[in-house]
Amino acid sequence: MKTTCEVMVQKVLPAIRAEIARVMFSEHRCTQQEIADILCLSRAAVSQYMSEKRGAEVDFPEEVRAEVRKFSARLLKDMDQKDQVEGMCNICRFVQHSGLVR
Repeated sequence: MKTTCEVMVQKVLPAIRAEIARVMFSEHRCTQQEIADILCLSRAAVSQYMSEKRGAEVDFPEEVRAEVRKFSARLLKDMDQKDQVEGMCNICRFVQHSGLVR
């Protein structure tokens, strides 16, 4: 049996990162390198998120996608690391409370 935290780390967090990458690329016209810099990832990791080689196991409902879009826009405003972590944690909690992960 996997705990909720294990599922969140293994499946949901990568899916959130993938959704952020797609939103930043398609809606905000960021390059993969800019996305990588903002998310503190490698450009190769961003490429894998974009091509659905990572983070494709979870399909979020629209309300989660809306939260990710809001967070993505805030990430582009030079949030400090503490605010970035808090924002990511808020999305994870939102996903948990949505009942998507049991």
